[in-house]
Amino acid sequence: MFGKVQKFVSEVTVELTKVSWLTRQELVDATWIVIFSSALLGLFIGCTDFVLSRLLGIIMR
Repeated sequence: MFGKVQKFVSEVTVELTKVSWLTRQELVDATWIVIFSSALLGLFIGCTDFVLSRLLGIIMR
């Protein structure tokens, strides 16, 4: 049992050395893109919800 775990860990270690990791600047840039995109999507959904709820309120009168 322990041999299988040890083999798995060594294979994972080998695979992790093959990964092309991002540089710090690339990571920061990608993070800002995700934050900006999420905020923009949240703003769009919030505005759409507000407008549609107002329209539904007008229609229901």
